[in-house]
Amino acid sequence: MSVPPTPTAELPLAPVVLPAPETAAAQLVPRLFAHAPFSDFDGGFPVEEFTWLRDAGLLTAVLPPALGGVGLADEALLRVLCHIGRGNLAVGRVFEGHVNALQLMLRFGKPEQQAHWAAEAREGHLFGVWNTEAADGVQLLPQPDDQLALHGAKTFASGAGHVTRPLLTGRLPDGGWQMLILEADVQPPALDSSFWQPLGMRASASFRADFTGLTVTPAQLLGPPNDYYRHPWFSGGAIRFAAVQLGGAESVLDETRRFLRQLGRTDDPYQRQRLGEMATLVESGRQWLRAAAEHAARPEATEQAEATVAYANMVRTAIEEICLRVLPLAERCVGARGLLRPEPLERLHRDLTHYLRQPAPDAALADVGRFALSSDTPTYQLWK
Repeated sequence: MSVPPTPTAELPLAPVVLPAPETAAAQLVPRLFAHAPFSDFDGGFPVEEFTWLRDAGLLTAVLPPALGGVGLADEALLRVLCHIGRGNLAVGRVFEGHVNALQLMLRFGKPEQQAHWAAEAREGHLFGVWNTEAADGVQLLPQPDDQLALHGAKTFASGAGHVTRPLLTGRLPDGGWQMLILEADVQPPALDSSFWQPLGMRASASFRADFTGLTVTPAQLLGPPNDYYRHPWFSGGAIRFAAVQLGGAESVLDETRRFLRQLGRTDDPYQRQRLGEMATLVESGRQWLRAAAEHAARPEATEQAEATVAYANMVRTAIEEICLRVLPLAERCVGARGLLRPEPLERLHRDLTHYLRQPAPDAALADVGRFALSSDTPTYQLWK
C-alpha cells in the first residue's frame, strides 16, 4: 500500500534566499533595459520595474541586518547603482533618491524612527529626497497643537505620485532648515506634471509638488535643524548619482558595440579607435568610483570631511566629463541612423544628456581647487 504524501502545510518552509545585491542588480539589467521604452513618455513612470527591485531585495538592501537589510554600502552600493543606471537611467535616478533618503534616515533618525521607517521600506514604500525648490519653497509654520503646517512647493520631485515617503527640507521661522519625512499616501501634495517636459529622463516623473495645507507631527521630523547640510553627507553624496550616470555611459558603449556588430563594421580602424577611447573612458570612471568608495568609507572625522567632499566633487566632475566625451564618440560611430527611434541609443542619449545637468557643476570644480590651494600637503598625499 502506498504511503500518502505529507501535507504541504506540515513541511518546514525553506527561507527565501535572495542573491547578493550586486548580483541581483546585474541580473535585472536586461529586463530594465528591454522595458525602458514602455515608460518613456511625458508623465510615465517605471512602476513594474520598482516591483522587480523590491522583489530582489534592493529597496531594503542599505538597511542594516537588524532592520531587515544587508547593510549595502561603499563600493558595493556604487556598483549596484551603476548596474541600475545601465538598465534604465530613470529607474536609477529614483532608486538613488530612495537610497539617499534611507541613508539619511539611518544617520539622523532616532532608534524608534529608524525602526518605523525601515518597517515601511520593508512593506514596499518608496522613499525619495525632494530638496530643490524655486522662490515659493517650502516653509514650516508651527501650530498650537505642536504640529507644523507646510506651505510652498518643491520642483524636480522625482517619482512624484509614486514616492510615498519623500524626505523634504523646509525653512523654519528662524531661517534654519528642517528635514522631515512626509506620508504622501496619507497627505498627497498637489502635483503639477506640466512642469516636467524634459529632453530626457521623462520616466522619472520629476514634477512640481505643492505641500501647502499639509501638516506633520514632531515624530516626522528627521534630526535637528540644518543636519541635512552637514558635511560630508550632503555634498559627498554626489558619488551616488555619478555612479548611476556612469552606468548610462556603459550602456551607451554596449549599444554602440551592438549596433556596429549588427552592421558588420567592426573591422573599420576608425570605429575601433573610437571604441577604444570609449572603453578607456568608461573604465577610468570605474576607477574613480572605487577611489570614491574608499574616501566615503573613512572615519567620520572633521578633518577628513572636507577632503571627502572635495574628492566627491572631483569624482562628480570627472564622470560628467567622461559621459560628455562618450556621447559624441557614440554619435560618430552610429551616425544618424543609429540615433533614430526605435534604436535604444536615441533614448539613452536623451536621458544621459539630461541627467548630467546636475546643479552647480562649476562650483563643484571650484571647491576642488579651493581645497587644493588651501592645503600644504604634497599632491601625492593630498587625498590620503
